[in-house]
Amino acid sequence: MKRRLAVTGAALLLLTATASVPLSLPVPPLTVRLAYEIEQRQIVYSWGGGHGEDPGPSMGTCRGYRGQIKPCPAATTLGLDCSGFARWVYAMAHGEDVLGPGNTDDQVRKMRRVSAARPGDLVFFGQIGKRAVKTHHVGIYLGGGKMMNAPYTGSIVRIDDIRDRADLAGFYRY
Repeated sequence: MKRRLAVTGAALLLLTATASVPLSLPVPPLTVRLAYEIEQRQIVYSWGGGHGEDPGPSMGTCRGYRGQIKPCPAATTLGLDCSGFARWVYAMAHGEDVLGPGNTDDQVRKMRRVSAARPGDLVFFGQIGKRAVKTHHVGIYLGGGKMMNAPYTGSIVRIDDIRDRADLAGFYRY
């Protein structure tokens, strides 16, 4: 009997607490929810990681690596680079590999630029012109000037302020 009362009391408390939550609270887009889920897994950065046949963590590559850690750890590290992270989140959110295995330049070409960013948009860094695209980083915009990203060798997927980088190229939406 005591257990039934405790369970009933807990249920009533939960109903009372949730009844006072405004129904107008926004639900984050699926891309943002997935990005936070991946962040909780503490997946490490790996140069070229996430560019296997299927989206998701993969062994990286040392081809083109110019990172600070020597010798290059990518070929022996299961993880994601920035574009591999964006690819995996977007593949899960859209149910198919919409960004493909390419780099940030390839990804930005599959998106459309937007003037007002919304959570879940991709934020690119580098230079994007009418004739040339030369990007080097991408993150998933969370709102409030923050992005989820895989920033560099030796780091994990994490939240950073987009103002910490000097070469914001723009926000893009699929």
